[in-house]
Order: sequence, then C-alpha cells, then structure tokens
Amino acid sequence: MKTRALSIDALRGFAIIAMILSGQMILTYLPAWMAHAQVPPNSSFNPNIYGITWVDLVFPFFLFSMGAAFPFSLGSKLENGINKWSLCLDSFYRGIQLVFFAIFFMHMKPFVISSPVDIKACIISLSSFALMFGMFATDSFSRYFKKPKISSYIKFAAFALGFTLMLLTNYQGKDNHNFDIYYSDIILVVLANMAFLASLIYIFTFKKPIYRLLVLPFIMAVFLASTNEGWVKQLYDFTPFAWAYKFYYLKYFFIVIPGTIAGEYVKEWTVATQNEVRENDKKAIVASLISLAIIVGNVYFLFVRELEINVVVTLGLLVLIYFVLKPNASEFGVFWKNLFSAGGYCLMLGLFLEAYEGGIRKDSSTYSYYFVTSGLAFFAILFFSVVCDYFKCIRATKFLILTGQNPMIAYVATSLVIMPILTLFTITEYFDVFNENAFTGFLRGLLLTMFAILITIFFSKKKWFWRT
Repeated sequence: MKTRALSIDALRGFAIIAMILSGQMILTYLPAWMAHAQVPPNSSFNPNIYGITWVDLVFPFFLFSMGAAFPFSLGSKLENGINKWSLCLDSFYRGIQLVFFAIFFMHMKPFVISSPVDIKACIISLSSFALMFGMFATDSFSRYFKKPKISSYIKFAAFALGFTLMLLTNYQGKDNHNFDIYYSDIILVVLANMAFLASLIYIFTFKKPIYRLLVLPFIMAVFLASTNEGWVKQLYDFTPFAWAYKFYYLKYFFIVIPGTIAGEYVKEWTVATQNEVRENDKKAIVASLISLAIIVGNVYFLFVRELEINVVVTLGLLVLIYFVLKPNASEFGVFWKNLFSAGGYCLMLGLFLEAYEGGIRKDSSTYSYYFVTSGLAFFAILFFSVVCDYFKCIRATKFLILTGQNPMIAYVATSLVIMPILTLFTITEYFDVFNENAFTGFLRGLLLTMFAILITIFFSKKKWFWRT
C-alpha cells in the first residue's frame, strides 16, 4: 500500500495556494472573474449576483480534500482496532485546537496589533509564528526527545504562553483593543467544526457510506424547517458557545461528506494496486483533459449565466469521458470510473438545483453550490490522479504536494512571516506600485504567494508539520 495519496495532497495544495493568491491580489483593476462572484472588484457584497468564479472553488476544494483524508487518518486507526470513543475524543481535541488556532491567528496579525504596523507588532507576529511550532509541531519534534512526555509539556506550555500573549496584548488595529474570543478567522472555525463533527459521522459510519450520506437529508431538513417556529428552529439556533459552533456551519457537510467517499475510492485504489501498469496513456490524458474541461467549463458558463449551454456541454463531456473510461478494467480504470460516477452525479444534481434560491452562489451559499463544487472536486481528484499517480509528474507538482502536506503553515505564512519581514525592512513602503494596473495588482498576489509556498516547502522538507 502506498504511503501517501498524492492526488489528495495535490488538490489540498492547489486549494491553499489559490486561497493565498486570491487573498493577496490587488483587485482594483482586475476583471470580475478574478474575485468572488458576489464581491466584484471595487464593489461591496451583492447577494443578487449569481454564478461562481475560480475563487469560489478554493474553500470547497479544501473542505473536500479534508474529507478525503478521513479514510487515511481515521479509517486506518479504525482498521487497527482503536476504540471509536477514543477517536471521538481525539477529534474533539482537534476541533478545540483549530478553534484556538483561528482565534490566535486572527489576534496575532500585525495590522490587528498595531495601526499603522510598527516594529513591535512585527516582532509579536513573528514570535507567534515560532510559538505555533510548539503548539502544532510537537509530533514532528518527538523524534528528538528521549522522553515522549516532553513533547506534551512543550505543547501545553506553548498554548498557555499563546493564550497569555493574547490576553496581554493591546490591539490598536481593531475596535475592541482587548482580547475578544469572538474575533477569529471564520474559515478556520468552520474547519474546526468539520474536523470534529464530520469526524464523528465518519467514525460511526465507517465502511457504511450509505448511512453517512443519509445524514445529509436531515441536515437539509433542519435548514429548510428552521425558517418556521418550532423545535427544529430551536435546534438550529442552539449554540452553547457561539464563538466556536453554529448549526449554520454544518451546511459544509454537503462538501466534506462527499469528500470522504472520494477518499475511500482513493484508499481502495492504493490497496488494490499491486503492479502499477500504464495500459493506455492516451486515454488517461484524454480523461484528465476532459475532467479539466468540465471544471473550467462549469465555472465559465455559470459565471456568464449561460445555463442551458452549460448543461448541454457538461452532459456532452460526461458522456465522452464515460466512453473513454468504460473499457479500462485496470486498477486505475476502476478508480477513475468511481470518481467519474460520483462526480457526475453530484455535478448534475447541483445543476438541476441551480435555479433554486435564485441561482448558484457562494454567499450566502446555495444547495447548487455545494453539489456543483463537490462534483467538480471529484473531477479535480481524477485530474491530479492522472498527473501525479499515473504519469508520476512529481517534479512539476511537488510544490502542490509539499504545500498540501503542510496547509496550516501555508495559511498563516503571509500574515505572520512575510508581511512582518517586509515591513521590518521597509519594503512595504513601496507597495503603492502594485496599485497601478491589473498586471501589478496580480503580480503582488503572485509574489506573496510564491514566498508563502517557499516557506511551506522549506518546513515540509524538514518534516516539520503542523498538525492538530
């Protein structure tokens, strides 16, 4: 059995890199398709704009890859006989750590600590980045310690020091100058909820994917019924800790749970594959290109609102890839056909739901959005499987794989490392040059993203991974 499923790492790496890029570009002169569809450049949020852009695929692709990793992380432990309740407790701890990560990261950004950013804020941000190695990388460092308990002591001390740092810091860059438990990174809070609650669902539906999928109609029922008074609305509104959990976050089960199905397909392939024989390179290339065309085509046609054309083109591409994959009975062929079947189903379900709630939209997200992006994520896994696992284009995709293996570092590197360093060297004083035109606006995002990738790759090669 292979040690890593490179297609999952590559998808996660693509998602986190695209997330960084989309957040660091200057959008002033860039076209609307370079931003979230509902937040065009130089405009405020408009929920009446329908459609998606490539930016709107970033978060669901990351969530999907998170679910796809469950069969390897949780599934392997269950296969080894580890107690389910013990795994539930581990998942709870993981969720708590991610919530802390969301709060700590948000408070340690230099522009939150000081406005304008000063040397003190930069030093605090850089120190917080170093401190997070004690919080999240102790498993990577455990090989250096003779006594296993030492890593636990370091982890506890790092969290205690981080919490103290948040309490003592005077925040000049936000309205409330004191520590605020509600001031957090919403993306990380959502991931924390998925890391815990979606893990519970996976643990108790292990090897029973149908039961796992049956959870989704009940989640949908709560969302639909919560608009009326009654116990369902009370369930929807209930939260013991609003800063850490809201039922509203569970809408992303519609992406994470299909991701677990994809992960099981990947794992089944790694077990079944004995001899990696490449039987038909041409058909593999065609399948990967069709998968990419399905992704690009849906983003384009949904963005320009050519809905009828999109359905026709998508159906045509699905039929074409079906006939390309049908005769392939190899381990790769079976694996790709599974991804195609699940992806095609989710995608077409999402397109049939497109008109519901006005049209596909990320914010506030629609059911069409969940199923379309899940379907496209299946085809993204298929594409990366051909590139990374079949043709083994490791050199060309290594930056994706290494970044995908260390996403927590990649996520914070720009805010907590790159920008503080550039500020300390007064380089940010010349950043106005990036506001001149569309090219320089994109160039800013590209440069900062490249720096974040290099930092992440450095620590991945060192095998210093942040884990919760």
